[in-house]
Amino acid sequence: MSYAGWIILTASLVGVSCGLIGSLLILRRMAMMADAISHTVLLGIVIAFLVTRELSGSHMLIGAIAAGLLTAVLIQWLHSLGVQQEASIGVVFTSLFAVGVVLIATKVGNAHLDVKHTLMGEITFIPWEKTRLPWIGEVPEAVFILSLVLVVVLVAIIGFFKEWKLTSFDPALAASIGIPVVLMHYVFMALVSVTTVAAFDAVGAIMVVAMLITPAAAAYLWTDRLAVMMGLSGIFGIAAAVAGYYIAVWLDTSISGSMAFATGLIFMISFVASPKHGIVSRLMRPTLTSN
Repeated sequence: MSYAGWIILTASLVGVSCGLIGSLLILRRMAMMADAISHTVLLGIVIAFLVTRELSGSHMLIGAIAAGLLTAVLIQWLHSLGVQQEASIGVVFTSLFAVGVVLIATKVGNAHLDVKHTLMGEITFIPWEKTRLPWIGEVPEAVFILSLVLVVVLVAIIGFFKEWKLTSFDPALAASIGIPVVLMHYVFMALVSVTTVAAFDAVGAIMVVAMLITPAAAAYLWTDRLAVMMGLSGIFGIAAAVAGYYIAVWLDTSISGSMAFATGLIFMISFVASPKHGIVSRLMRPTLTSN
């Protein structure tokens, strides 16, 4: 596969995984949780580096996932004490991210670990960091990891689709029929953390947030069915990956930034043109009714 092909495939895997997870985030009104976790995983990465003094390995993944789960637990704890959920997210997000930034500035030293890399990612380097797989050969390490994450996300969502739907739309009903709502919440937060961490190093925090929220928000404008919304969200994520790459080549600018920009374009098109919730259909509806 070509250099461009690997980059687009990597971003597409991020788009599909984030689209599936993002649909549930939108329905649960937890969109800002994606922004929080995508930034607070920095703290877990920095602490893992300070403990091991190595910039690669499973310990980085474990540290980042632990930070993501800690974020979810602290937000839920503050919310249970009466703090509004948006305020809880804001307090935990800014505090943990700030600690990570301070540790980078004071403890990390000359290691290649900086805030700019965290925000924008290094997707241009994806094709050069390869791993060898049996029967397949050499593939970029990020493609392999993101493929595994996509499989995990698909199995979790398909296997418990009814539970996700009930706990998202009516958690009280779900609890009344015996579904462990709290457990499902933390399993979902674990999926968000794993998906975010897997995409974090490749594409950066900005694109992770864009892919988690914007394609799902655009898909929400086109359908009222959860399964269709998830499918559309994944398609929009792939479309943003392809369009964003060629926008970046055209303008000679950041690939991750252009892909995030492309998700915004897709949302704007959906906001204007979707048949049920779009601006055009809403403007035409009174005319059609009067006729």
